[in-house]
Amino acid sequence: MSRKFEITGAKRGAAFTVRVVTRAQKTEIAGIGEDGTLKIRLTASPVDGQSNAQLIEFLAQRLSVDKSKVEIVGGKDSRDKMITVEGISTADVEEYLKPDEGATDSD
Repeated sequence: MSRKFEITGAKRGAAFTVRVVTRAQKTEIAGIGEDGTLKIRLTASPVDGQSNAQLIEFLAQRLSVDKSKVEIVGGKDSRDKMITVEGISTADVEEYLKPDEGATDSD
């Protein structure tokens, strides 16, 4: 069963929640939680903001936007984060942030 990825329209873009798993074997979108949160695995460590930097870079690349357009607006020191992306529609976010082929939501 496919779960709905919860994305909220914002004035100039989109906002959504992610749950990060750090120190993974590869950086990927692992799935969508029952609560609509996007699960992302990162190879980076949470030390010194490394995982936040990798998350922003990964999302910017997947969404084809500049890193300056992606912001962690909540949960910088938590696994659960609120992300905003300026200049993108909710439809584009949903399209570009589908779980990766072969990824399993087992963390």
